Amino acid sequence: MTDTLLEWASLLVRWTHVIAGIAWIGSSFYFIALDAGLQANPRLDPRVKGEAWQVHGGGFYNIQKFSVAPEFMPEHLTWFKWEAYGTWIFGFALLILTYYMNPSVYLIDPSIMNIDGADAVVAAAASLPIGWFVYDRLCRSWFGRKTARLAIAGFVLLCVATFGYTHVFSGRGAFIQVGALVGTIMAANVLVVIIPGQRKTVAALLKGEEPNPIWGQVAKQRSIHNNYLTLPVVFTMLSNHYSFTYASATWSWLILACIFIASFLVRHWFNTLHTGATPDWRLWPAAAVPVVCAIALGAMGRPALPAAEAGTAVATFADVRQIVEQRCHACHAARPVFPGFGEPPKGVMFDTAEQIRRQAPQIMAQAVQTHTMPLGNVTSITDAERSVLGSWISAGASLN
Repeated sequence: MTDTLLEWASLLVRWTHVIAGIAWIGSSFYFIALDAGLQANPRLDPRVKGEAWQVHGGGFYNIQKFSVAPEFMPEHLTWFKWEAYGTWIFGFALLILTYYMNPSVYLIDPSIMNIDGADAVVAAAASLPIGWFVYDRLCRSWFGRKTARLAIAGFVLLCVATFGYTHVFSGRGAFIQVGALVGTIMAANVLVVIIPGQRKTVAALLKGEEPNPIWGQVAKQRSIHNNYLTLPVVFTMLSNHYSFTYASATWSWLILACIFIASFLVRHWFNTLHTGATPDWRLWPAAAVPVVCAIALGAMGRPALPAAEAGTAVATFADVRQIVEQRCHACHAARPVFPGFGEPPKGVMFDTAEQIRRQAPQIMAQAVQTHTMPLGNVTSITDAERSVLGSWISAGASLN
């Protein structure tokens, strides 16, 4: 019963996290595009930086942006913050339910670092505020006054964090930690910088004072950072379904670095397009280059399949079934016996011979070619056993 409740809690938290994330990313995309497309109009209040006319849902909208703030405090003011807070809160709850409550399964890989589960959780959780602090200090320092210089430094910071994660945690755990770090930075930008700056502006208006324009400028800088970070954080959240992205401890951090570069270039193309300027179509082939590099690195990172020795008999299904029952069946059964699993992961079961044969391609991909299964190698499968599985599948996966 407890396992079932945990599964439902995980589902509902994940659902809410995704919904909040859609709202947050959507508002980020919309407001950056809106700001970039503003047109000056001399007939408007001199305080107005520009306006935009938009049509949606059968109606026309006339939107104006003030350079700093209007002359008075409007009666109704909509704040955009709970999308960010909700995304982080439910995302962190999901991180706890899935990774931090099952570190030996999802967070640790003894072949990378044989670390105690509690220590791994503490290190993973502590890295999030530490990462934010380093990023925030960088933005506030003299180094952060130049946009290009700060962008390069931020990218290097992400790469260093990714390298560190991939050399401490499992590939899957490392990628989700990168996503959690980026998400923490984005949410903290809203909580610590953007919203407080807006509150100061509102407070000044209520006092009849002229707001300091630096509050809006700093908030805009962090908002742009969040906009460029949206695509990488979505990728890290999806990557856990595609083990070839994180399977190689040697190259996985470079794969993610390539995805960072491609994401930034694509986002920059759209942001430039919204200004009305002629888009630079060279950004698309430029973005394709790091994606191709990521694909190549993924192929390079796959462990080599053991070559069969001359005269060695092909593995029999009896050999395979024994390995599957010892190393895989604890989780992949109609009624899993491994703690924390109320149902077989992704519905994959190895209860019958036919089920094992049908899942042979996935066994090859997950257990032989990428070594991502069993998760964290909690059942201690050996390279020799992986070789037996690969030999049987390569020979046709016969049940004889």
